[in-house]
Amino acid sequence: MKLEGIKVVDLSVFLPGPYLTMALADHGAEVIKVEPPGEGDPGRHIGPSDGPVTVFFRNVNRGKKSVVIDLKTAGGRERLLKLCDQADVFVESFRPGVMQRLGIDYATVATRNPRIVYCSISAFGQDGPYRDRPAHDLATMALSGALSNTLGRDGAPAMPSVAVADMLSALQGLSGVLMALLRRQQTGLGDYIDIAMHHAALAALPNVMGAAMSRQPQPDPKHERTTGGSAFYQVYETGDGRHLVLGAQEMKFVRNLLDRLGRLDLAALCERGPGPHQAPVLEFLRGVFRGKPLEHWRAWFEGLDVSFAPVNTLREALDDASVRARELVVEDEQGREHIAPVVRFLHEPAEPSLREPALGEHNALLRGQRYT
Repeated sequence: MKLEGIKVVDLSVFLPGPYLTMALADHGAEVIKVEPPGEGDPGRHIGPSDGPVTVFFRNVNRGKKSVVIDLKTAGGRERLLKLCDQADVFVESFRPGVMQRLGIDYATVATRNPRIVYCSISAFGQDGPYRDRPAHDLATMALSGALSNTLGRDGAPAMPSVAVADMLSALQGLSGVLMALLRRQQTGLGDYIDIAMHHAALAALPNVMGAAMSRQPQPDPKHERTTGGSAFYQVYETGDGRHLVLGAQEMKFVRNLLDRLGRLDLAALCERGPGPHQAPVLEFLRGVFRGKPLEHWRAWFEGLDVSFAPVNTLREALDDASVRARELVVEDEQGREHIAPVVRFLHEPAEPSLREPALGEHNALLRGQRYT
């Protein structure tokens, strides 16, 4: 696999850091998850379980090794530094300043191991006026402006179901780590990576920042291209209280659907782009889709060149025909489900270990055994 021989020390918890390091483990890296004594990573106890720990925990920690280290003690901190001495990558997600107080900051670690790639993931980064603020995903999404552009039918900001800032910071961190490892091949030196969830969320809005960056008033999302102003980028209720979406605004798709429904005359309104003038198209389609249940529309859209999708439940999403055909969900020996690695290589594909570590399962690594 691509990352065989890469050693990673993972001092992160919850979602962003663990997802980053799991991606490395999926492709062959050896990842040592360092957990505090007692209950370990809080993710071990969040949400439903189908085994010894929660599904949430195994979804971001499979394939890792777990050691328990008490960083409140001098001996514990020295054990961690010894792991870092032989590591290629170190990932942490404490609040800025904590690593320095513990004596495990980049300067200290790099003095001992100048080849290490050290990645810090935090809410607001290592400097700036918000540096010391506590925050999780939702607060960084709010400050980035993303929530002001994500409104429910009542016009108020809606709660996102995806931890967008968490996942984006994980992926930005992953790309940073891989770039630093690539550069190390030429320089022999590692690097320090400062990933802010707030920054990752802000950077994820290039397609909706036009008005703000051109100093225009805040747009009304319900009239904008991808947030409600287009009849062909929209969520519709069906006759049985379920929902479907139309997800592409190219005019060929508009004409294909309206022609099939006998209302090609409405296409001219869509040609003018998104906005309130599309209200007649929206109302027409709402009435049409409310007339039949979702299963009717699944069959009706078959073979029609229009971007249609049912709004799946989470269980339906896992059982989706494409998901199953492409083996995007795999099962371990206990029959538990896992999402397969997203990056699919033709050569040296991922071979994820579909097993999460028990808390402290690999503590032998700390008792003088060789770190391999």
